[in-house]
Amino acid sequence: MSAPSPSLEGVIDSSAEAPLGISQRNNAIRRFYRIVEYFGAGDTVDSVPRQYEPQRLVRCAYEYALSDDARDNFLRAFFQAMALSLNGQGDSNDGDLDGLEDLRSLFFGFASYLLDCFFLPIKASTTKRTPQPSPAYHSGVERVQGGVHGTPDRLSQLRGACLVRDRHRCVVTRYFDHKEADRRIIQNGDDARDDDGALLLEDTLIDELEVAHILPHSLMNADAGHLSKQAALRILNMFDSGVVHLIDGTNIDRLSNAITLTSFIHAAFGDFKVFFEPIPDQQPHSYQIKTFYHRRLMRMRNLDFPITRTFYPADDPPSPRLLAVHRAIAHILRLSGAGEYIDKLLRDMDEQGIQADGSTELDRLVRLGLGGWRDKSIY
Repeated sequence: MSAPSPSLEGVIDSSAEAPLGISQRNNAIRRFYRIVEYFGAGDTVDSVPRQYEPQRLVRCAYEYALSDDARDNFLRAFFQAMALSLNGQGDSNDGDLDGLEDLRSLFFGFASYLLDCFFLPIKASTTKRTPQPSPAYHSGVERVQGGVHGTPDRLSQLRGACLVRDRHRCVVTRYFDHKEADRRIIQNGDDARDDDGALLLEDTLIDELEVAHILPHSLMNADAGHLSKQAALRILNMFDSGVVHLIDGTNIDRLSNAITLTSFIHAAFGDFKVFFEPIPDQQPHSYQIKTFYHRRLMRMRNLDFPITRTFYPADDPPSPRLLAVHRAIAHILRLSGAGEYIDKLLRDMDEQGIQADGSTELDRLVRLGLGGWRDKSIY
């Protein structure tokens, strides 16, 4: 049975506070590393652990925050959860850290809060991909049967607009959408052309394309007022202060939170196994696309990662901030072992159900279901 998650809703919401001063920040960082290293998160977390390590989750969550302001907010939340001040009793005076063992339950409780309220739900929400309604029709049937008001229409409009923006091609593989290719060939025969005017029947690779949310739609679905959803958004805001406003409400279905992918890449991206790394000193929206999958496995699908791509010019391109958050989450899940741990937890639940003998972590799964993450998920 997993350790109970503390109620940290109040302390985790520090996004409105002013940035820390340089001396205060440096002192807080030093104290933070003293605590996490005591509990086993050593000098480096570049390797992948054999099993989930909560202490690594805490350290990586701090290190992969995307700005000084975001890291300041994480430090505030961490020290409030530890019932400690940011600066202790003055420069290099850490008398309040003499009994670090006394912090064990608070420390691992904080790690459980991050896992249960953010990383587990966001991974679980990727078990159902973004629905792909035809851009030509509204999903009236879904609305009649009780779908969230407006969502089918928005998803239909998003799919159509995203395919047009990305020129009916996967942004990773550059494969052309097979349905659109079929439509154009029926209409224009051998003279059918892609969005750039090249003939489709001359060496054009096609595949089934889907529109993927960068950050999951489930963060802003009908249950967004639920406490667990609010907690997830507060934690998300710690990775990039103010990023929640980019997906607030119907913004979750804006083009800036969407990309066109093949079905396979969509699944890998949603599982945080494929991510976009910006290339410095290049033209805007240039990325090296990387994967945590074994390179030989990818070659079995004729994919040779890393892949360098520049998005097509557009008024509303995929948001660099949202892609950066997605990349940060991917690395935290991998380097802490939380990704594989969550995958096994969800796989065991799907294959075996919740076991009465306690072999599944009942409390974690119950909280996941009560938070509305498991059954209404879209990403």
